[in-house]
Formats: sequence, C-alpha cells, structure tokens
Amino acid sequence: MLGRTRHVNTPDDSDHRHRQIGEVAAETELSIKTIRHYDDVGLVVPSARSAGGFRLYTRGDIDRLLVIRRMKPLGFTLDDMRQLLAAQDALSGSDGRAQAIAAAATLAEFHERAEQACAQLARQLDYARELTAQLADHADRR
Repeated sequence: MLGRTRHVNTPDDSDHRHRQIGEVAAETELSIKTIRHYDDVGLVVPSARSAGGFRLYTRGDIDRLLVIRRMKPLGFTLDDMRQLLAAQDALSGSDGRAQAIAAAATLAEFHERAEQACAQLARQLDYARELTAQLADHADRR
C-alpha cells in the first residue's frame, strides 16, 4: 500500500465505532465524492471495509478529514496535506528523537504558513466588509 497514508492510533482514539461514508460526510461537511477522492489519492484511507465493500471510518479517520477540511481554504495542496498528516503521524508514533524533531519542524513550518494564510484571508474579509458597507450606504441613499 505504498504512498497511501494511514494514521497511527493514539490512546485518545477511544471511539472505535466505524461510521459509513454518509455519516462521515455529514459530520465533516465534506461531500461523499470528496471523501472518496481523498481515499483514491491515498490521503485518508478508511480503516476498514464492510463485508459489502463499503468504506468504514473511525474517529481517527474523521479527525484526519477535519484537518484536511481546515487546510483546504488556506490554499494547501494535496501534497501539503499529505506531508502534514505524515508529520502528525510521525510525531504521535515516533520511535526516535530525530524523527520527532523533524516532524516537529515540519509542523512548525505548516503553522507559519497557516498563520500567513489566515492573515491574508483576514485582509480579504476586511475588503469584503468595506465593500458591503459601501454598498449599504449607496442602497440607503435611494
């Protein structure tokens, strides 16, 4: 299963119940098509399949999908998402200090990029609010 990302189970992964893709889509606010795409490209592979072949997701899988959902509006690519998830996995399941240090450095880099993207979005939101206020002023003058 080369290139496909699986998460490392952590002690706080206490909800072991499997969820079908429709329930996952509702919880994550991602479309079923998008969730399937993330599986197809190896970004979030469901932890299990039903006897009928349906994708089954754990709490950990859903948490990974939520990370991706948060990254998408900030302009991160699929490869960026894969790198971030791998760094999180390495940090939580790290056997070696060097691996943990590298994973922490990767997460710090992504944190900085996320901060920059948030600042840019905040500026864009300010512009949108300025325009909305300007249009409201014009509408009030009628």
